[in-house]
Formats: sequence, C-alpha cells, structure tokens
Amino acid sequence: MSEPASEQLDGVITAVLRENDISYDRKVAGRYFLGLPGVRKQRTNCWLLITEHALVIEAFVCRQPDEAHQDVYRFLLRRNARLYGVHYTLDHKGDIYLVGRIGLHAVTADELDRILGQVLEAADGDFNTLLEIGFAAAIRREWSWRVSRGESLANLSAFEHLIDPAERGPVLADES
Repeated sequence: MSEPASEQLDGVITAVLRENDISYDRKVAGRYFLGLPGVRKQRTNCWLLITEHALVIEAFVCRQPDEAHQDVYRFLLRRNARLYGVHYTLDHKGDIYLVGRIGLHAVTADELDRILGQVLEAADGDFNTLLEIGFAAAIRREWSWRVSRGESLANLSAFEHLIDPAERGPVLADES
C-alpha cells in the first residue's frame, strides 16, 4: 500500500475511534489497540491492523472453556452464521476470538463503525452465554466460596439460575 493511502486509512480509523469515544493506543502507523466498552464483558480488547491488502480485526472474547467444549464450539459455529464481517475462531491455546478482514478499498468510516459495532455486540452479547456453557462449574465454585465468606455476589447475579436454590444465599451489593 502506498504511503498516502496508508495515511488516509490511518485518518479514517482515527476519526472513527475519536468520534465514537473509543480508547486506543497507536504506537506505529497501521496498528491500533482498542478497548471497546461493554456491559456484560466490561472491555473487549481489539486490534486493528493495516496489512498490504486488508484491514484485519482481531478481538479477544474469552479464554479456552474449562468444560463442555463441544457445546461451546457448536454455539460459536451457529453464531458465525449471523455475524457481519467477523467470525469466531480459536487460537493455538483454544482461546476464543472474533476476527475479520476488510479489503482496503472497502474501509470507510461507516463500514468500520459497522464492524466495530458487530464486534462489540457479539463479544458483549455472547459473553455470559459462553461463560454459562464453558465455565458453569467454576461459576458454581466461585458462588459457593463467596457465600461461605459472606462476599458480594453482585457481579455473579447474572448466573444465579445456575445455582441450586438451597445454595444461593443473599446477593449482596458490591461495596464501593
């Protein structure tokens, strides 16, 4: 890619990030590290990388599931059919990512906004489901440990339906 085209693309990316108040770090041209704010998943770390032919998007969703791998992968494959511009994949350790590529000629402010919106919607929207499927036993152990110590369960309240009613205990608000 020519230098003026790269600078122009850097300008489009920077403008979209600033316009949407997305925190980012850019130590070198063409490499952006973003923090997309969410609700269920507080922050989705995402890379935007300008390569010779495409803008590559890579976003970490969650680590390798502890259990029910087949169910997690089935969920991801089915979800891929409904995603725009990105898809779920695994790295060499089994951690779950969203990845996508946009041809450089197609990178516009609107398209980048659409892709980043899809990354955030998928990572944030699917996060609790992935935890429920792939980490249910760990959630139950954490719940039990917190109840035994009188600790707050506020940030686990979304998973209360996974807990046996006899073991729930009170859901205490976080002390801030």
